[in-house]
Amino acid sequence: MMTPVPAEWSPHAAMWVGFPSHEELWQEDLADAQREVAQLAHALAGPGRERVKLMVANEEALATALDLIGATPGVEIVLEAFGDVWLRDTGPIFTAPGQGAGFRFNGWGEKYDMPGDDTVAERLAARAGASLIRHDFVLEGGSLDHDGKGTILTTRQCLLNPNRNTGWREGDAERALEVALGARKIIWLDQGLMNDHTDGHVDNLARFVAPGVVACPVAFGADDPNAAVYDKVAETLAAATDADGQHLRVARIPSPGRVTDDDHHVVPASHMNFLIANGAVVVPTYGDPAGDWAVQALEGLFPDRTVIGVAAHALLTGGGSFHCISQQEIA
Repeated sequence: MMTPVPAEWSPHAAMWVGFPSHEELWQEDLADAQREVAQLAHALAGPGRERVKLMVANEEALATALDLIGATPGVEIVLEAFGDVWLRDTGPIFTAPGQGAGFRFNGWGEKYDMPGDDTVAERLAARAGASLIRHDFVLEGGSLDHDGKGTILTTRQCLLNPNRNTGWREGDAERALEVALGARKIIWLDQGLMNDHTDGHVDNLARFVAPGVVACPVAFGADDPNAAVYDKVAETLAAATDADGQHLRVARIPSPGRVTDDDHHVVPASHMNFLIANGAVVVPTYGDPAGDWAVQALEGLFPDRTVIGVAAHALLTGGGSFHCISQQEIA
């Protein structure tokens, strides 16, 4: 059995980050989303933190990235084609230094077919000088969260969705993840956030923050559309054990509450989409009053890291946030 995927708080050789590059996809939100990602890169590349590999897809985006990033120490701009920025899902999962796992990608259940996304894993691994082991099933990195000891969080809504791997049941998924990623125990949650086009990725819902400790949201405001989902997640986690048979400690983090787009539709905003970096944790905020409280709560869970809140409202218009656009390369 292979060694389990390291936890996100393990040391990184680099952090790969996708830079919004296609005007036809982002339209009027492109410039603001680019500024938010530039702010993320600056936060990640602070003293003693990450070596950031910022991927841009075309010459126009390269010019913009150079304007926003310039010669920032610790940030390298990499020109490499991709369909869109969601490297957590399209890129490889780095399983060890110089080694990664690649999977079939079908546009989150054939919702969004963008040229180049099905080959990003190979090209990013090659850029990192890593060997890539391919696995013949559909999987997105954002659908899983790892404790580094073989315990994986995921949701039935996504991993067992027939739009990914037809006919999969829990046992099928568990065997596949054991072979590909060293899984020893899967903790199954049910549903993800309302209107999440990923069909319930767990990185918007529950995250390991230390061995045996999982953070998940608590509803903010009487009209939080995901209140029942959050409570069910917390109940499931409190009753769960990890791969070593130890009960989990559950930490509740304030959600952003009800966040809507310009047409008043609920969007899947989540402080759980934070990114654990070398020396820092970067938390997406959405102009929501609970953002500062979420940052403070995470400071208590990451006493050895600087916790930084960065605006991600424009990035959310594309359907995700900081964790979704990034992929850590294991040191």
